[in-house]
Amino acid sequence: MNPDLNKLQPYPFEKLARLKAEVTAPAGLAHIALSIGEPKHCSPQFAAEELLTHLHGLSSYPTTKGLPELRQSIADWLCRRFQLPADSIDIEQHIIPVNGTREALFAFAQAVVDRSNQPLVLTPNPFYQIYEGAAYLAGAEPYYLNCSADNHYLPNFDAITADVWQRCQLIYLCSPGNPTGAVLGRDTLKKLIALADQHDFIIASDECYSEIYFDENNPPVGLLQVAAEMGRLDYKRCVVFHSLSKRSNLPGMRSGFVAGDAEVLKKFLLYRTYHGCAMPPYHQMASIKAWGDELHVLNNRDLYREKFKAVLEILNDVMDLQQPDAGFYLWAKTPIDDAEFAQRLFAEQNVTVLPGSYLSRQAHGSNPGSNHVRMALVAPLDECIDAANRIKTLINSL
Repeated sequence: MNPDLNKLQPYPFEKLARLKAEVTAPAGLAHIALSIGEPKHCSPQFAAEELLTHLHGLSSYPTTKGLPELRQSIADWLCRRFQLPADSIDIEQHIIPVNGTREALFAFAQAVVDRSNQPLVLTPNPFYQIYEGAAYLAGAEPYYLNCSADNHYLPNFDAITADVWQRCQLIYLCSPGNPTGAVLGRDTLKKLIALADQHDFIIASDECYSEIYFDENNPPVGLLQVAAEMGRLDYKRCVVFHSLSKRSNLPGMRSGFVAGDAEVLKKFLLYRTYHGCAMPPYHQMASIKAWGDELHVLNNRDLYREKFKAVLEILNDVMDLQQPDAGFYLWAKTPIDDAEFAQRLFAEQNVTVLPGSYLSRQAHGSNPGSNHVRMALVAPLDECIDAANRIKTLINSL
């Protein structure tokens, strides 16, 4: 067996299941899950209709590169959303459809890391655990960038030493962040692009929460957007990952894309051709419709705004928390140990949240997820309000 498999840690939800198994939830309260970032808003009806209409595609093998029409719809969306020059995105070179960002984020490290040279893969901490697993299975060592309140829950890139940058082959960004909701700004992204040039590493920006934000006049900036503003229309060393899971409430369809540096994507396409993970043709047709429609995305953001407003009004006076820059998570400080808080919340109020320490690692003298919990406001509004009141009840009893 591959010995690097032994480096993989249990997934956060495995740890959470064990934590909950030690106690019994009250039978008189219905369970409310705020633990998993799985959208519960209705999927757009047109996507389901498009899937059914094109089920005849079952008789054909899909290509790894995807339909030209899908790649064009993605290119059109990228250019609209991030103000990219239309002629800067070539659908033959700059875009690869993928089966959701999770598999692509993992596979990307396997394709781009040179394991012969003591590679580092930099990752935010706390983080989406796929980044860590991808690093280990690619033969690299993860290097954790603590994201704490004193730096607005963003990595402090200025604190990274030159020798770390020199060993870095790949850096994962997550903006808006999971679990913090923090958004990287233009100046920071410009600095990272300059560092990538200086030290020859690739930037992989996970932007799957980019379409859930609160100010319609100030959407989160993207890596390719900043590269274009710098005049880097080859998008050298810059690769972004996007998905329909959060944007369009289509997590079950497993549809996303990777876009950016043509040279990097050429090699990644070669890897994927052997990997054998082409998107089904009927998923591609539904994806074309989804990338071309913004009305359902606007409606989606309205639903999240309503939930954040209601929950924050209930919890602001008992918890140290604030509305994130974007995304659908609340990253809240806990008055007691985060795992104990999550266990007691389940045992006493039948609400499930995810301990922050399960999403992070001890690094540089601290675990930045400790004494935090992640709450995914994905349940219906009435359930989110009910959960917030139960959380308040628990805190008042401590």
